Amino acid sequence: MSEQRVAVAKTYKLYVGGAFSRSESGRSYPVTGARGEFLAHAAQASRKDARDAVSAARKAFPGWSGATAYNRGQVLYRVAELMEGRRDQFLAEVSAAEGTNGRRVQSLVDAAIDRWVWYAGWTDKIATVLGSANPVAGPYFCFSVPEPTGVVAILAPQSSSLLGLVSVLAPVLAAGNTAVVVASQDRPLPAVTLAEVLATSDVPGGVVNLLTGRTAELSPWLASHADVNAIDLTGAPAPLRTELERTAAGTVKRVLRAPASEPDWTRTPDITRLRAFVETKTVWHPMGA
Repeated sequence: MSEQRVAVAKTYKLYVGGAFSRSESGRSYPVTGARGEFLAHAAQASRKDARDAVSAARKAFPGWSGATAYNRGQVLYRVAELMEGRRDQFLAEVSAAEGTNGRRVQSLVDAAIDRWVWYAGWTDKIATVLGSANPVAGPYFCFSVPEPTGVVAILAPQSSSLLGLVSVLAPVLAAGNTAVVVASQDRPLPAVTLAEVLATSDVPGGVVNLLTGRTAELSPWLASHADVNAIDLTGAPAPLRTELERTAAGTVKRVLRAPASEPDWTRTPDITRLRAFVETKTVWHPMGA
């Protein structure tokens, strides 16, 4: 064959309810690399897409939160396995998005993979570390047990397209919550590839729902949605953060504010984000005859 083959261009879509779809509005927006070169068109999610994502996350919550901690750990470890197999693709996409290369981009991708493994190891330890048996003055047993908060909306970091995204998403899932994620507005392509990994791993459909588009457009609807139990404002535009907190208060959401100084994903992970999206249930039980 003498004709030169034309490569198949990749279509970047939303990931909602375990399926890849275009925005219901039909909109898309151009994504450029760190050096200004055109990379692709990403789907621009709408308010309706956000509502659909919340509905899918709510539907998936009973199954995911009801799974054993050991099973959730296996699922998160499987995500790391599949990311390892697509490491070269992540290297290329993170390099294009963030303008880094060589050892720097390798360290970012490897840290993102390793972070899944780290949180996978925590799933069956959360109850032991965050729970307690409480001493009481009476013939009772008193236990405090951590439980997942529910549906968590995540505004992913704007500057860290993969490591930052994994660092805010993995602890939400490890604690048994489901998630609606708004990816980095200007660097969404590694997030869509991560969604492809989630779709081909053992993560049930609807547990993670990923939207691409304008963070300032989508975040107010997630902050006000009555079926969203908590919101992570890490990637929220600075001028909107106070207003989003006020909006979230209207439905009594848990709010995780953006880091005040150094982003926490640049440091060794700890259990702060695991603690942020669990509720403590205290149970009293009579003892004796």
